[in-house]
Amino acid sequence: MKYSELARRVLFEPLRTGADRLCILSGYATPNMASWLIKNLKEFKSGPIDISLIVGMVPFDGLSIAVHEGFKELQKEKMPQEVAHYQCSYVYDSAPVHAKVYVWLKGDEPVAAFAGSANFTQSAFGEKRREYMVECDALEAYRYYCSVENDTIFCNHAEVEEYVVLYPTHSVLDMENKPVGSLSGENIETITLSLLSENGEVGTKSGLNWGQRSRRNKNEAYIPLPAPMVRTGFFPLNKQHFTVVTDDGHQLILRVEQQGNKAITTPLSNAQLGEYFRNRLGLANGAYIWKSDLEAYGRTDVTFYKLDDEQFYMDFSV
Repeated sequence: MKYSELARRVLFEPLRTGADRLCILSGYATPNMASWLIKNLKEFKSGPIDISLIVGMVPFDGLSIAVHEGFKELQKEKMPQEVAHYQCSYVYDSAPVHAKVYVWLKGDEPVAAFAGSANFTQSAFGEKRREYMVECDALEAYRYYCSVENDTIFCNHAEVEEYVVLYPTHSVLDMENKPVGSLSGENIETITLSLLSENGEVGTKSGLNWGQRSRRNKNEAYIPLPAPMVRTGFFPLNKQHFTVVTDDGHQLILRVEQQGNKAITTPLSNAQLGEYFRNRLGLANGAYIWKSDLEAYGRTDVTFYKLDDEQFYMDFSV
């Protein structure tokens, strides 16, 4: 019976036995959790593994647009060396599947499996929930996984939107409308963060210019998060990942990190955030960002709207 330290016992310990493939079948799942798992594999220094995720309850509940776009964006990401292959699929052509099964394989042989109540979400594997997982027969669990896999469609399939019901993440985030005006009239918690340092300039080797150092990707960047803002509890801490929908329709997975939780960045690649802002500013990849670039664009800050604990809206519009 596994009910504490679920992440370590279910998602990481089998790596020590040489397991190199993880098959996940979960009624509900989030791209934030997938990103969190991929990021934390580095701590276990394992060889490259394959990760396959099936989301089972899509035929019953449909899928949030933000979650679907998040899974697709993650599919495009260049995986770190710890991940040889990552794939996400949805059940679509059968009855919904509410099961939560985690199967580890070594080569083609199932070597460990767990089943129980924990969905593939950060909340289920966090410290604020008490979930119940048990070890089960690995071969039988893998057979069950394969039987469900026959009724799935890849999240990035060209026609996936024709088979899956998608709905707005939030009532004011209907992707067919411009959301900024709607957000201003809603009772939604917001925070505006400056992209400038304390001296009123863009940091020379910090903030949006974090990568402007030798032997670094010059696109690496973070959004400064002052200590008073950290203490408000607006953003999730403890290295939890969260998704933002941007005002221009992009999806980013972010995390608060660095000593003192002073930075918001894209955890799988710190350069992703810098590429995004340079594109908005009309600058070349890797270009140094000056305060004058932000002023010419029309603003030197960015506003976050908190939709829930893992979903945010980020406004950098003029």
